[in-house]
Amino acid sequence: MRSQETDYLVIGAGAVGLAFVDTLLDEDPDCHITIIDKHARPGGHWNDAYSFVALHQPSATYGVNSMEMCPDRVDEHGHNAGMYPLAKHAEILSYYSKLMTERLVPSGRVTYLPLTEYLSGRDGRHSARSILSGEEHSFVVRRKLVDGTWFKTSVPATHTPGFDIAEGTRFAVPGDLPKLWMETDNLPQHYCIIGGGKTAMDTAVWLLEAGVPADKIDWVRPRDSWMFNRKLLQPAYHRLEDLVQFQVDLVECANESETGDEMFAKLDERGTMLRIDESVTPKMFHFAVISEAEVALLRYITKVHRNRRVTALEPSAMVFGRERVDMPEGTLFINCTASAVPFEQRDKTRPFFDGDTITLQLVQSPFVPYSAAMAAFIEANFETDQEKNNLTPPTPLTDSTETYPYAVMSNLMSTAILSGNEKTNAFNAKSRLHPTGPAIARMMAEGNPRLEALSDVALKIKTNMPGVIKLGMAAKAIHERVD
Repeated sequence: MRSQETDYLVIGAGAVGLAFVDTLLDEDPDCHITIIDKHARPGGHWNDAYSFVALHQPSATYGVNSMEMCPDRVDEHGHNAGMYPLAKHAEILSYYSKLMTERLVPSGRVTYLPLTEYLSGRDGRHSARSILSGEEHSFVVRRKLVDGTWFKTSVPATHTPGFDIAEGTRFAVPGDLPKLWMETDNLPQHYCIIGGGKTAMDTAVWLLEAGVPADKIDWVRPRDSWMFNRKLLQPAYHRLEDLVQFQVDLVECANESETGDEMFAKLDERGTMLRIDESVTPKMFHFAVISEAEVALLRYITKVHRNRRVTALEPSAMVFGRERVDMPEGTLFINCTASAVPFEQRDKTRPFFDGDTITLQLVQSPFVPYSAAMAAFIEANFETDQEKNNLTPPTPLTDSTETYPYAVMSNLMSTAILSGNEKTNAFNAKSRLHPTGPAIARMMAEGNPRLEALSDVALKIKTNMPGVIKLGMAAKAIHERVD
């Protein structure tokens, strides 16, 4: 058994763990960090994702603080034309590999152990095992264990379907689709996408852009989803006015509404939220971001099966409980039912800081890397668990239209807490993962007149906050009752 000492033992080399480590290196120059991860290379669940996946939101605020992910330019082609880049699968993996090999390990203060599984530990002593060799590692952790796997991210390639699959059924996950070129003598004559989330939308867009006719695609959507309109969520320095309007839309629509559904309807009227089928009122919201061009493309698929879940697949049929729906012979069923964050984890929270353990959750939803980086900054710059946890009440990752106002309320309260503290406010001003901080700091230094767009935001938030809190507390009650 190999034995080693470290100050921080970080479980997970994905977006969460690496954002934490990157910031901690700068904020605590005396610490040593050991990272363990089951994957063979950095990037966490991105290693398992389908090859045509891309970020939903612009890459300007994703990754880690120390390194830009994509060039600061506007896309000129495709469904993201006119907006800022969305890093693609290969770019994301390359980014994290470069971070590990050119910054973290060369610092001399980071030990990286891939293909390693955490086993157990307490009182500063922890163990792990090398997956391929079976060799065990023993760690003396001088300071803290850092859990970067709390949300247990799931993707189709690692997800077990919740339905039976009969022998002879053509079945795939999204990552299998780019390999269809190797089956030119046996291509599917029909396709069926199963799932209503962003993975299913990505898959539908890929099929359509690959040339599959829309009438050869069925789509099982148990629940339709609302999505943020991406054009309003562009990098702040370039599109500050849109981000300001987005925030104003949220608080005004919340204040004017009695329910989450009413709030979403008002946001729809303003173009802040998008949906695929305008005749259907979505009940799901998973913080997905999409372009108007993608939505227009998805509307070509009209064979949609709603409000029911697949219980079994057969070579030429789908089964929904007692109902059987015939499908063309040789249909390829594509499973997109994996939930990025399993429902059973969404309602679970614990303090970020608890003695010798840090559990990385969300400071603000759905800003995953930013939340991890902020946790690292707070760990290095504040003394007691109480003052650290006072700055980081975990915000919820809600699932439905009824509960989303709870996340809106929590984010606004978190913003007030962090901007009201001199240290965390200064960190936000320099953190590239923060959606507006560095842009506003830069514009202030320039004396940029576009900052006038901010002049009445604070007043509008203050004016509408009573309604936001009323709706948010009602949504919180629903969230806690449902979960």
